[in-house]
Amino acid sequence: MNIAVIGTGYVGLVSGTCFAETGNNVICVDIDQQKIERMRAGEIPIYEPGLRTIFERNIREERLKFTTDAEMAVNASEIVFLALPTPPGADGAADLSFVLNFADKMAGWLTEYKVVVDKSTVPVGTAEKVAAVIKSKTDTPFDVVSNPEFLREGSAVEDFLKPDRVVIGTRSDRARKVMERLYEPFVRQGNPIVFMDERSAEMTKYAANSYLAARISFMNEIANLCEEVGANVDNVRLGIGSDTRIGKRFLFPGVGYGGSCFPKDVQALAKTACEYEYDFKILNAVMEVNALQKKVLSKKILEYYKGNLNGLKFAMWGLAFKPNTDDIREAPALAIVDELTRKGASIKAFDPEAMENVKSTIGDKIEYADNMYDALKDADALLIVTEWSEFRNPDFVKIGGLLKKKVIFDGRNVFDVVSMSEKGYYYNSIGRPIRN
Repeated sequence: MNIAVIGTGYVGLVSGTCFAETGNNVICVDIDQQKIERMRAGEIPIYEPGLRTIFERNIREERLKFTTDAEMAVNASEIVFLALPTPPGADGAADLSFVLNFADKMAGWLTEYKVVVDKSTVPVGTAEKVAAVIKSKTDTPFDVVSNPEFLREGSAVEDFLKPDRVVIGTRSDRARKVMERLYEPFVRQGNPIVFMDERSAEMTKYAANSYLAARISFMNEIANLCEEVGANVDNVRLGIGSDTRIGKRFLFPGVGYGGSCFPKDVQALAKTACEYEYDFKILNAVMEVNALQKKVLSKKILEYYKGNLNGLKFAMWGLAFKPNTDDIREAPALAIVDELTRKGASIKAFDPEAMENVKSTIGDKIEYADNMYDALKDADALLIVTEWSEFRNPDFVKIGGLLKKKVIFDGRNVFDVVSMSEKGYYYNSIGRPIRN
């Protein structure tokens, strides 16, 4: 099949590459000529495990191409995916201007039937808005379909190629057949393609991310209470996660969620509820809890140093909002950096992938280490903010020799509490006993 993907951000690039991997001819469109040239040369603008191999292969096989000529791409394709930005506005509502402006342009190019797919995360009712814009400018037949993505950064390629489910919102039999043919290679193992109306598909995306965010915030609250009552959140997590009604996933406490999806989607769904005069109490609580949780590690540090951080130097492991990505959008690490530097501390940080993005955002507000151990030299304490695999089994003798004191504040519960005590560390984590 011939496919155009409008927008080469995270969702657009992963989607386009994975569609090409199953034999489709894909043209990815972006307005940034330099970005297009870099991708044509085989340079990937994002870090995502497993993407490079199939990206390079499909460019080589000429199934994956890049252009700034959106009209050409649309005319050459039977399916047009809109993977454009929908950033939150000042009031929390998703900004649809990129999507609707492109729909307006595209309407003038249509000469034959197209399936137009909303791949961006968009509020309920967006498919109808896109259809209305196009219909106002052309009599050429088309259908607008909602096809939300459920990609986890760090495992997006696997998620796309082997999805738990594919959700497609359309009431058109013609569009349904096109989308069914497109996704059939991805569900050969029996996972479902779930067809529904467009509004339900749009709501499904927001409901899924908001529910997962709620699980994270709930466990963070449980962890905070565990510290007050003397319980261990690790034991609580195992106890409730073994219940098949609850399950094991998204029950790990930490310093709050971040990234491009959860914060934006929870906020947007809450805004939608507000527009319909519905008081979505749980969502408002989720956002409040997450904002407070990003301050938990800083609070622990301030309490330990009796509120005086002047002249202290901290090593920080992890800047990305989660491991296996270079994404720093809404990353808890940045909130911690702001708080500690405002209180007079200096920070030297290391992250395997996200340091360049942090540099472009906050510049020389902190130092950047060449490796994880370089960050530790003469630091008063180590702060762990992202649970990259390489941080899980470090050389503790080396750590102890580089730090001024054997002090670790762990915002991701990477290490075992008893083991750290035996190694002679002051170890303060989330929802677990503090051992000296």
